[in-house]
This record gives sequence, C-alpha cells and structure tokens, in this order.
Amino acid sequence: MRPPAARYTPIAIALHWLLALALVGIFCAGLYMTGLPFSPAKLKLINWHKWAGITILSLSALRLAWRLTHRPPPLPAPVLAAMPPWQRVAHHGTHHLMYLLFFAVPLIGWAYSSAAGFPIVLFGVLPLPDLLPADKDLAEAVKPWHGAAAFALAALVLLHVAAALKHHFIDRDGLLGRMRPGR
Repeated sequence: MRPPAARYTPIAIALHWLLALALVGIFCAGLYMTGLPFSPAKLKLINWHKWAGITILSLSALRLAWRLTHRPPPLPAPVLAAMPPWQRVAHHGTHHLMYLLFFAVPLIGWAYSSAAGFPIVLFGVLPLPDLLPADKDLAEAVKPWHGAAAFALAALVLLHVAAALKHHFIDRDGLLGRMRPGR
C-alpha cells in the first residue's frame, strides 16, 4: 500500500463523520417511523426526526462554510492519473449532488411539515418559521419529494462508501486515509 495522501483538516474529518453518522441515523429512523401506526411513540419519533433534520441542515451549512474556506487536499497525482475520465466526473458529481441533497432533504421535510400544519419546535422550545402555508393538498404534493430526495441521498452515500472501499481494498492507494479519524 502506498503512503497516505495529504489529509483533510481535523475539523473537516470531524464534520464528515458526524454528518455521516447523523445521516445514517435519521435515514434509519425515518424508515422505521413510516411503518409505525399512529401513536404517541410515533409522534415523539417524528419530532426527533424533525430536530435531527434541522441539526443536519445546520451541520451541512457549517461543513459547506468550512469547505469553502479550507480547500480540500487535491487527489494525489497517481490516483488522478489512474482514474478514467468518467470516474473523475462521477467523483465530482457525487460530491456536488450529496452537498445539494444535504440541504434539499431537510428543507423539503421542513416544507412538508409546514404545509401539513405541523410546525417545527426545535428541541421543544424554539419554534421555527413555517416555510409554506398550511395546505393539505400542497403537503401531499411535497411529501413524496422528501422521501425521494432522502433515498437519492442514501444511494449517493452508498456509492461514496463503495468508492472509498474500492480505493482502500482494491486500488490500495491510501486515499481512504485522508478522511480516516486519527493519524
């Protein structure tokens, strides 16, 4: 295995893994809660899901701000030379789409909640403004977009993980070490 490439900053690494864990958790909770019958437990889980979504939205803004002010390390020349053009496009396209969906998924969820007439009260104490007026038909139109965007993000995350594992186990190019916690 080659020596690892230049690493991301510790803050970038922390934000990456924190957002990764939050996304996995909220996606699994979202899948679980949709199958539950209406109950106090489901309402509690829905509120937790909303709070987590707003937290993910905030983390995404922080991560984007960090990324815009701290350039990531470039791909090592040997890795870049070994990548066919379609892989370079997939690499950049996947990252750009993930960043777009980091914002779109929670914003669409917030819009759905607003249109459904259920405001978000962050952690039960901070009411957030509605993004849309309460409108049952509008809520029904927005709802599937939240799920579709969440599944699209999950698919991109899986693609991202598969590519990282390919670089680590097949290419053995040290690329995964750039984002691994620790030294």
